[in-house]
Amino acid sequence: MLIPDSMLKQLYTLGSLRKTDKGLSFSLKNRIKSAHFNQILHLFINNQKIDMSKIMVALNSDTPIGLHTLEQKKGIDFPLGATLTVFVDGTSIPDSKIVDINITITAPPFGDIKLVLKDKLPLINETLNQIPRNAENDFHPDIIKKRQEYVSGITDTTPQNLFNFDADLASLSGNIEHFCGMAQIPIGIAGPIKVNGEHAQGEFLIPLATTEGTLVASYNRGIKLLNQSGGVKATVVDDAMQRAPVFVFDDAREARDFDRWVTDNIDGIRQQAEATDPHVKLRNIESYKANKFAFLRFNFTTGDAGGQNMVGRATYFACGWIIEQYPGIKNFFLESNMATDKKSSFINILHTRGKRVTAEVTIKKSDLIEVMRVEPTQIGQHQRAASIGAFLAGANNTGLHSANGITAMFIATGQDVANVSESSAGIIYSEINDEGDLYLSITLPSLIIATCGGGTGLGTQKECLEMLHCYGPGKALKFAEIVASVVLAGEISLASAISSLDWVTSHEELGRN
Repeated sequence: MLIPDSMLKQLYTLGSLRKTDKGLSFSLKNRIKSAHFNQILHLFINNQKIDMSKIMVALNSDTPIGLHTLEQKKGIDFPLGATLTVFVDGTSIPDSKIVDINITITAPPFGDIKLVLKDKLPLINETLNQIPRNAENDFHPDIIKKRQEYVSGITDTTPQNLFNFDADLASLSGNIEHFCGMAQIPIGIAGPIKVNGEHAQGEFLIPLATTEGTLVASYNRGIKLLNQSGGVKATVVDDAMQRAPVFVFDDAREARDFDRWVTDNIDGIRQQAEATDPHVKLRNIESYKANKFAFLRFNFTTGDAGGQNMVGRATYFACGWIIEQYPGIKNFFLESNMATDKKSSFINILHTRGKRVTAEVTIKKSDLIEVMRVEPTQIGQHQRAASIGAFLAGANNTGLHSANGITAMFIATGQDVANVSESSAGIIYSEINDEGDLYLSITLPSLIIATCGGGTGLGTQKECLEMLHCYGPGKALKFAEIVASVVLAGEISLASAISSLDWVTSHEELGRN
């Protein structure tokens, strides 16, 4: 199996060099593909050859074994993500000096791998206060109490509200590190809102977590108007989650030829990617070329999960297969920044990231005047002027404040809140029909949501999803339709407030403290 040298060097964990009671240790981590670790063929430390009897190895937290035992066992499995620690007895190294390490290992299917590298011992400041941790169970009440005491000691404060919480500690694992308390954010309710979707049908009470006065009231007012107009028609029109690796070649011609090979071998790539998770499906691969780089955007569907980690793993395995099959790749990075994780981008507005969902409604002129005290023509004129303003400002949104409703719902329901940067992109459109009524719609092209996994299973977050009947598998498209409908309610409410000059007075009345 041909692996570029630049990738093989990543097997060594830089900064892993440590002193031990008997000598030193360092780590190799399999970041490429599951393999079988057979043997260390030779090892030199600072140009001194190490006797093989002085070397032991341990996989993850297993008991170290000597190389003779390793040979008798005919090696050990070396799965993707596993760490192999190498222990060397009888070798001392100075604290501040660069250490030369020259090691050759054999690990099918990689074959013999020679690593020549430099490392040094980490600087340790004995006076530096380290955050208390427990490697075995970092959510045990005792270690949490130690961290709370650490916070109090460092900051000379005792945060009573932060430290007093009611939570299932086991459920926090995988969602937070160095846990010491819970943030309390007020949740208000708006609605119920009537949604006429393909997946969400009926009335839904909306939980909104926010500290912004007037926000819940504003959405509630918009919902009242939309309900009076028969509810919101919501439609999910696309679904995709990306990972975007980049491959490096000697020149642009080789990058172009690689692009053709990817197209011809899409079935093999798909087989490798989809084998990682039954919910991951590879739709297609986009290709973009610049200089001597080939940028690929893998487009997946991921069921009811947000999917960023799932598609990262699937793409990683697929790229391992690509590297094994295609000669000439000089380097490879799993993410090129072209998936634009946690960043707004025009490529996601055009091609979808997460769910692409449209919410639309036709509002009778009489209802608009009765509820919002504004004419449809005022809304239409303001929307046209605001679209020009958004264009001049370079905004990712021709609407007014989709981020408000999305963020409040994300916090309440355990979504990855940083995804608001992508999810808040919006394309709004309005027109006045022959009867003088207002048609209004908004498209959210990159709404990243989940109804299982991540923070959705935490206590209050799960309960808020259950309020919407959106917790668990099979509910993501339904949840997307509800979110888009709420966003539309916020758009008409704020547009009406601006057009009727009620915006400032409403904040003066409800939003000051």
